[in-house]
Amino acid sequence: MVTTIDRVFSHLSPDIGIDLGTAVTPVLERGRGVTLREPSYVAIDRRKDRVLAVGAEARLMNGRAPSHVEVVRPVRDGVIADYDTAETMIRHLIGRTRNNGLLRPRIMVGVPSDATDVERRAVSEATRAAGARVVYIVPQPLAAAVGAGLPVLEARGSMIVDLGGGTSQAAVMSMGGIIVSGCIRVAGDRMDDALVSHLRRAHNLLVGERSAEELKIAIGAAIPVVDPRSARIRGRDLQSGLPREVTVDSNELSAVFSEHVREIAEMVRQLLESTPPELASDIVESGIALCGGGCLLHGMDEFLTQQTGVFCFRVEDPLSSVALGAERLFSDPRLMRIVFNGQAAGPIGPRV
Repeated sequence: MVTTIDRVFSHLSPDIGIDLGTAVTPVLERGRGVTLREPSYVAIDRRKDRVLAVGAEARLMNGRAPSHVEVVRPVRDGVIADYDTAETMIRHLIGRTRNNGLLRPRIMVGVPSDATDVERRAVSEATRAAGARVVYIVPQPLAAAVGAGLPVLEARGSMIVDLGGGTSQAAVMSMGGIIVSGCIRVAGDRMDDALVSHLRRAHNLLVGERSAEELKIAIGAAIPVVDPRSARIRGRDLQSGLPREVTVDSNELSAVFSEHVREIAEMVRQLLESTPPELASDIVESGIALCGGGCLLHGMDEFLTQQTGVFCFRVEDPLSSVALGAERLFSDPRLMRIVFNGQAAGPIGPRV
């Protein structure tokens, strides 16, 4: 609950929004915008039991470090998988973001809409241990909708689909709360894994997850294209054991990703089917907003439009929507009071 004391204290310490992501964690400080966007990686020296690097520097070590250095991804499927490492990562991000406030910061953390109470508690405790004075846990789709400027307080339906690294989520909102929501563990990471498997099977080439992700970002597509882009990717030949590179194009990748994008579309369709008729009518009129890194996959908006029959569009800043939502919530006490309803978690509707 937002109290008068909290509002007074907010002038003495920064308010921070964290979109706890499986692949990337954006961090926002109220009044300064998104100041960090770090990969969710931590490198640990197991011989000395100490942290070597966090974020982009740790990601660069992935697949290149000696055996005693372990590169850990503490967030899996949008929730904490390694508590101690997650605390270390959050502490590092807070330390890099906050200014010289007199008090510890209030921190709002976005988590998947289907996170359990245990998972929410783990996020809250890790964030408190990392230095937060107050922790607010908010469902990512709701925060993203607020950050994208959707009319979530109005008595009309708004729908957003958040395509991240570990989860694909969708939610229908009205009057400051989530009416229905859906979440599946099919997203960017699964596509990367599928691409690694495809290159091994079709080209006899072994590549790492980082190389696969970079290829997906460079030429990935959700649907076949008339003029496909191509790129070369390097790896190890599984027969000779020597380095080799092959050329692939967007249409080859769209075939690899086809099963995953269909699963995402089916989740969105099921959510629309469970949406109350009046709200569904509003969504048909206003369209479905898309955010998260997955919506940048070429043709993703067009594919979802085809599969749902409802116009789908990318929001203005799809990578920062959740963090921007935290900033707007901190800046608008009335909105924050309605969304949280006196609790440290946003409302969650029926799950699909």
